[in-house]
Amino acid sequence: MAQTNDEQLLSNVFDVGVERLKLIGNHAQVLMQGYLSGGIEASALSEQALKKLINARVIYQPDDSHELKLRHPVTQLIAALVTDESRRQVNADIADKLQSIRGFVQGFREAQRSGDVIRADNQLQRTEEAVYDLTSQFEEAIFSLWHRLNSNFGFVSNLSDKIRENSRAQQQIRRLIEGLSLIDFDELIELAEGNPTLRKLLVTKLQAQINGHHGSLLEVQKRLVELMTRFREQQERSLLVTRMAGFLREHPGFTVGDYAYRSRVPTLINQATAIIPAAAVALDRRDQHTDIASMVHGLYKELAIRAKTNDADSNTQAVDNREQQQAVEARQQQLKHDAMQYFIAVCDSEAPLSALDYLYQQSLEWPAEAWLFQVIGEYNSLPRHEQKLFNIERSEQPLSRYNQVIVIEDITLSFNT
Repeated sequence: MAQTNDEQLLSNVFDVGVERLKLIGNHAQVLMQGYLSGGIEASALSEQALKKLINARVIYQPDDSHELKLRHPVTQLIAALVTDESRRQVNADIADKLQSIRGFVQGFREAQRSGDVIRADNQLQRTEEAVYDLTSQFEEAIFSLWHRLNSNFGFVSNLSDKIRENSRAQQQIRRLIEGLSLIDFDELIELAEGNPTLRKLLVTKLQAQINGHHGSLLEVQKRLVELMTRFREQQERSLLVTRMAGFLREHPGFTVGDYAYRSRVPTLINQATAIIPAAAVALDRRDQHTDIASMVHGLYKELAIRAKTNDADSNTQAVDNREQQQAVEARQQQLKHDAMQYFIAVCDSEAPLSALDYLYQQSLEWPAEAWLFQVIGEYNSLPRHEQKLFNIERSEQPLSRYNQVIVIEDITLSFNT
C-alpha cells in the first residue's frame, strides 16, 4: 500500500509539473516582459490565462494598487537561465535580504539628496522588489510546509517515520519564526524617516503581511498537532487489533462467553434500555369520553404549572451563571495579580527566583501548571524592551522518548540590573 501511495504521489507531481511548465512556455513572452519591466499589465493576458497563472503560483498581485508581478522562484529561475547576476540571489537568507533593503533605502536617500530623480525611482523600485521578495519567500516556505503536511506527512506508515516528519516540520516552523523575528519594525520606522512611500512599504504593508504569516504558521502548528493526534488514535486502534490477534494466535481455543448466561454482566455490555410500550386514545368508545375530557383538562393545568416552574428555574439558573462568571473573573484577576507580584519579587531579588519556589513560599493556592502558564503569558505580554530586562530559563523535560513533546517543569527569572 505504501508503495502504491508513493507511485501515485510521484505521478501527481509529474502531471502538475508538466502542466505548469507548459503554462509558463505558452506565456513566455508576457512573463519575460514582466521580468524586464518589473510588472505585468492585466490587459496583456486573458481572464482564463490570468486565473491559471495565479493558481499555478507563477504570478501574483500584492494589492489592488499594484500591477501583477512574477513570484520570487520564477524570477530566480529566469535570472539563473539568462545568467542575470544583478538579480539572481544564491542561497540568500533573511539577514541578506534585510541588508539589501537597508542598502537600497540608503541609495534612495542619497539620490534624493543629490537630486537624481531617475536613480531615486530606480532605488525605490528595487526596494519594493526586495520587500516583495522577502515576503514571498516566507509565503513560498509556508506553502511548501502546507504541501508537506498534506502529502508526505499523511502517507507515513510507521511511528519512526512519523516522528522524523514531525521533527522536520517543527524545524522548518522554527526557522521561519526565527527569520520573522529578524524583522525589526523599529529599525524600519527609522529607515522610513517620515517618507510616506517608504513608511507605507516598509511598515504598514510589511507588518500586515508578516502578521498574516504569523497567523499561517499558527494554523500550520494546529494542523500538525491535529495530524499527530489523529495518527496516535489510529496507532492505538491498530495496536489493540494487533495485540488481540497475537492473543488469539497464542490461544487458538479461546471463545467469547455468552454474557446473557452470566450472573454479573460487565457495564460495557449491559447497555440495554427499557422498552416503552405504545399506547393510543380509543376515541371510538363513547363511555370513555368523560374520562378523556378530564385527562385533557388536567394536562393543560399540569403544563401551566410546569411552565411557571421552568421560568422560575431559568431565572435562578441565570443568577447562578452570573455569580459563577463573576467568581471566575475574580479568580483570573487574582491569578494575574499574583503573577505580577512574582515579577516584582524578581526585580527586588538579587538571585534568580524560581516560579514554583515563589508559589510554595507564598502559600498560593494555584495549581503548578496553571501558575506556570500564567507566568509565561505575563512574560510574553510584556513589550519587547521590557522583556529584555529579564532572563528567563525553562526547566524542560521530554514527556516520552517516543515523541517530541517537551514539558516545562519550572521557570526561573532573573532581573538584569
